[in-house]
Amino acid sequence: MDWKDKIEDTRGALRVLNRSIPEATKGFAALSKAVKENGPLSVKEKEYVALGISIAVRCDDCIAFHVEALMKAGATRDEMADVLAMAVQMGGGPALMYAARALQCWDQLASPPQGT
Repeated sequence: MDWKDKIEDTRGALRVLNRSIPEATKGFAALSKAVKENGPLSVKEKEYVALGISIAVRCDDCIAFHVEALMKAGATRDEMADVLAMAVQMGGGPALMYAARALQCWDQLASPPQGT
């Protein structure tokens, strides 16, 4: 899977959805903003929680978005790997498979584009 393409494809699908149900998606965006901007946890810590849940519910699109958000929030690959270990401990074999996807996503997003 090409994670960069996955992110762009998902963003395109979300733009279509936003046009179809603008009030609902505005409400969801407001909830997301309120959660991230309030409370004692940092955005990075909250994104780690979101990534763990993404692995548990087996959502590739969610993994891609939350790995990207973690990178922007200053996370390190080692920190994320530690969170992945916890997700595997909680979720067993299926979580192990999706943890591997999250690490693959990080590595692809961190790599320079091919052919440059």
